[in-house]
Amino acid sequence: MISGISLDALLLVLVAGLITDLATGLGAIPFFFKDEFSDGWLVALWGIASGIMATASLMGLIPEGLLSGTVFDVVIGLLIGVALVEVASRLLDSHEIDPGQFEEADLKKLILILGVLTVHSFPEGVAIGVSFAELGLQGGIPVLGFAVPAVAITMTIAISIHNIPEGIAISIPFKSMNMSNWKMLGATIFSSLPQPIGAVIAFVFVREARFVLPIGYGFAAGAMLYLVGTEFVEEAREQAGSLDDWRKSFIAGCIAGFLIMLVLYLSVGEAAFLKIL
Repeated sequence: MISGISLDALLLVLVAGLITDLATGLGAIPFFFKDEFSDGWLVALWGIASGIMATASLMGLIPEGLLSGTVFDVVIGLLIGVALVEVASRLLDSHEIDPGQFEEADLKKLILILGVLTVHSFPEGVAIGVSFAELGLQGGIPVLGFAVPAVAITMTIAISIHNIPEGIAISIPFKSMNMSNWKMLGATIFSSLPQPIGAVIAFVFVREARFVLPIGYGFAAGAMLYLVGTEFVEEAREQAGSLDDWRKSFIAGCIAGFLIMLVLYLSVGEAAFLKIL
């Protein structure tokens, strides 16, 4: 037990992070049966992922931060999230990773690969951990004997859905290199390993220092919004291939992602943005 945090609570947060991690592997499953997908589908999938993450940040994390703190706290968190992702991305830009390095990576190379992947996956893990900050308090949804905050359920589902197209994108270069299906599956799951780790670290941190909770919500939202704006859009553009106007497919995907999250929030109930409205 860590200062009042039970082992069961830590395990629940870890399991939530592992669920999102394993969801990335689902992106590799279609390649067991089909070698490639149309450019339109790939762009739309990145649009769905972008819509989901942007909606989760704007309608979930930021309103939760405003309910638990001030606008200033949330803005500080947003800026820190953007700044840290940008700094980490710049530091790692000189270490581009060849997917083939997953095949026979030595320890030093493996650490480098994990470092690159952490830039993309860790903020999502932080979002999960922060969303569980109110675990066990009154008003949560009963899950396995815990009162789980509604935002934690929606965030776990949202990131899991988002990870599927990400897993597809990761699988494409592996498939082109004739990597075996099972190795490809393992590599996609490995790519999101920082998520359960980040979830537990963030959960412990915000529970131990609850005054940083609104900053934590802002950080998670800022990091994810920045990733959408800088990474997801660029991934969609690169996947466009022969499409004349990839933006239409991308925007359609974004709208679908937004609608998925809206239905999810309304079905779970107690959405923070509704309380603010």
